[in-house]
Amino acid sequence: MSSEVVDAGLARALQERAARAQPAEHVERVGDWWLRHTGGPSWWTGTVLAHGEASEGELIRRIDAAERFYARFDAATAFQLTPGVCAAALDGLLAERGYELGAPLHLLTAPADRLRAGDAGRVRLDTAPTPDWLDTWHAVNGGDRIAEAAMLARVDLPTAYATALPAGEAVAVGRAVLDDGWAGVFGMATLPGERRTGSARAVLRALADWAAQRGAQGLYLQVEGDNAPARALYARAGFTEAARYSYRSRRR
Repeated sequence: MSSEVVDAGLARALQERAARAQPAEHVERVGDWWLRHTGGPSWWTGTVLAHGEASEGELIRRIDAAERFYARFDAATAFQLTPGVCAAALDGLLAERGYELGAPLHLLTAPADRLRAGDAGRVRLDTAPTPDWLDTWHAVNGGDRIAEAAMLARVDLPTAYATALPAGEAVAVGRAVLDDGWAGVFGMATLPGERRTGSARAVLRALADWAAQRGAQGLYLQVEGDNAPARALYARAGFTEAARYSYRSRRR
């Protein structure tokens, strides 16, 4: 597992905000850990948020509890692992049990004021996902539209849904969730034919402006390490890496 983390306290706080912004259908707590499950495979809402230090014996007890939790749903057990945030011994204990290590992901942050600078173009902001927002998200991401809508309905924090409409039709979307001085950015999606047109950047600017007007000092988001176009977009927008993390998973 990568050892790169800039600020462990910030990484933990933002990952827990992200868990509230993408609420799982079932959540149980074991010590500092969040056991989360939502029907269907999901790295974002179906893994253990394994935060905090613990003795080796306590870690084994928690791993056993997590495996029993996911067995109830006939689901794979998976752990989100962030160096400096999770117990140092956890990665090795999971490896000994046959948990496979996945590709790295990146937690990025940016000042809200920097992102809001510039013209956001024609972007509509809504307080709930509209049909064209969901259509655009689903056209890019696929998956279970009904399950995504159900997850969004569970969010109980201030949320903005941004839809870029440069010619009157939705071409790019995203959402921001405000939580204690930070706004998480989720659901960024741009139709393939509309990439590199500035629409995704316009969505980010609109969300940053919405967040800054409500007192947010910074924005954060999570992106897969192998998503080079998205990482380039966020770097140009001013995001920098706060932490790098990965998952270990094991099928039943």
